[in-house]
Amino acid sequence: SLQDVSKRLSLPMDIRLPPEFLQKLQMESPEFPKPLSRMSRRASLSDIGFGKLETYVKLDKLGEGTYATVFKGRSKLTENLVALKEIRLEHEEGAPCTAIREVKNLKHANIVTLHDIIHTERSLTLVFEYLENDLKQYLDNCGNLMSVHNVKIFMFQLLRGLAYCHGRKILHRDLKPQNLLINERGELKLADFGLARAKSVPTKTYSNEVVTLWYRPPDVLLGSTEYSTPIDMWGVGCIHYEMVTGRPMFPGSTVKEELHLIFRLLG
Repeated sequence: SLQDVSKRLSLPMDIRLPPEFLQKLQMESPEFPKPLSRMSRRASLSDIGFGKLETYVKLDKLGEGTYATVFKGRSKLTENLVALKEIRLEHEEGAPCTAIREVKNLKHANIVTLHDIIHTERSLTLVFEYLENDLKQYLDNCGNLMSVHNVKIFMFQLLRGLAYCHGRKILHRDLKPQNLLINERGELKLADFGLARAKSVPTKTYSNEVVTLWYRPPDVLLGSTEYSTPIDMWGVGCIHYEMVTGRPMFPGSTVKEELHLIFRLLG
């Protein structure tokens, strides 16, 4: 039932918004996340601070890939939950500094906030705000029960966050439901923005699933490395279709099968 779905996801049973509120959202400027500046009285400033591993307590492992492990954690500075993405760096590559700098500068209500960066010789830990669920989990639990109103509000948030990034000449390159995180208020936020280009960053999700081909355009599948904003808009279209129908648009298991499904439908 819808109540069971809502309970499992810790989301409101119906996040549908009235038309007048949707109109207000479109007119308002994005609400930027507040910076982490308040320090807990219990924290000793001599031992903890930004850029230090000791500042964060690991709670649960969320997923592990070839090059990275993601933990649910807590900040001693604020007592807020965080997501700790520990990346094991390739010696010949080093840290993906450009990509991380781009993500650090992205401040938008529909983009997951990067709070802190901890760099050591062999690893890089990115500290993100923590969100409980992602769109894939939401779709798996809802099946084909997602209302048109909810599709609209999720798509609005996805496109608003993406427009902010495209306006700053930054591409995502790996849009998929697993990278769209959702909090208990029904707010959708883009994750892993700008990191898809960095080879040091893992190609597995929090749930340890190999990156899917389902949301990639044919030119990328054919090996093109020259691409622009259409690569993200293709993914948006595939995600929109999946939200409306409850099933993926091009569920290929190999590059060849993925291309066959695309060409069979689109010619």
